[in-house]
Amino acid sequence: MPLNSAEHTGSSAAEPWFREEHILLRDQIRRFVEEEVKPHGEKWEEDGMVPRDILRKMGDLGFLGICYPAEYGGSEMDSIATAILAEELGKCTFGGFAITVLVHTDMASPHLVNAGNPEQMKKYLPDLISGKKISAVAVTEPDAGSDVAGIKTTAKRDGDDYVLNGSKFYITNGVNADIYFVAAKTDTTVKGTRGISMFIVEKGMPGFSVGRALKKQGWLCSDTAELIFDNCRVPAANMLGEENKGFYAVMRNFQTERMVLGAQTMGEAQAAIDMTIDYVRERKAFGASLWDKQAIRQRISMLSAKVEAARQLVYRTAWMDAQGADCVKEVSMGKALCGELVNEVMYTCQQFHGGFGYLRESTIERMVRDARVHAIGGGATEVMLEEVAKRMPPTNR
Repeated sequence: MPLNSAEHTGSSAAEPWFREEHILLRDQIRRFVEEEVKPHGEKWEEDGMVPRDILRKMGDLGFLGICYPAEYGGSEMDSIATAILAEELGKCTFGGFAITVLVHTDMASPHLVNAGNPEQMKKYLPDLISGKKISAVAVTEPDAGSDVAGIKTTAKRDGDDYVLNGSKFYITNGVNADIYFVAAKTDTTVKGTRGISMFIVEKGMPGFSVGRALKKQGWLCSDTAELIFDNCRVPAANMLGEENKGFYAVMRNFQTERMVLGAQTMGEAQAAIDMTIDYVRERKAFGASLWDKQAIRQRISMLSAKVEAARQLVYRTAWMDAQGADCVKEVSMGKALCGELVNEVMYTCQQFHGGFGYLRESTIERMVRDARVHAIGGGATEVMLEEVAKRMPPTNR
């Protein structure tokens, strides 16, 4: 398929970042979303969860291990492929489904790939790539979100085990996951970012329990939970990486997480614009369609320009990451920009849907609720802007 195919939604020009395998992957994900996700998403919203069989189907198609080693069932693709997955899932219009998948593929399981030893990889990774087991990452606590240094969950060595005590909050996939990558303080005598370690915790380990499932404004088919560790015994062999070096692992993966969230939001924004164009072309007011009103079509046009600009920043950042370049500034820019922009897009698109856009039966109403969290989760806008500011050199004027 040529790069400037009419199938390319969201850009009218060739994709400089894409190779043929990227386009094939994109088209495959699009078909999957149309055939397997959109027809069933409303039921998943009602149930408050994404069924395991759909995740297994994604595993069978290779969507859950796009960047992972082939020896474990992965496809060994790059960060651009990851961004494609996130963008196309964002277009499904069910943010809860998209985040369920992306937490597993790009926010939780990368901890195993980045820091796991051969024994850990062999034990856990094939099941995570196939979708037989689903993962979650447990860093956030009631008093520690973007400020990872503030976590209070502890892990103390006791023979061949570590004993974990504390709780985690706002954990996506928290109810239904099988494998949890948990951050805990292994050295409470030091302050700040030092003394944090990462552990692989399996559901069913003594002392580990899922607390209450949390009710949210949006992402209704994504399960979110509180996790409780009450003298939870975890084998020492389940420590990920070096003791007291877990903060660096968390921060390393934050970059992938934030890049993926940027791609997801731009998929959501493009889907909202597309459906709004369709709606205003059909909706009549004062003797003509809403599209015939100059103010409306120009506002939509400006939103389209902003989304395409932000989208290109996301893909440029993914390309930089694929080259091994330092892209913390660009990732932070993208996360801040996309998180705010998607809310601007949703607000305007809902406005142009009129009263229908305020009904629970309308797609745009759900998308508005789902989008709000993007300026909060994965690094609040204000935190991201501080990351950018720290990397701005003086002008020497």
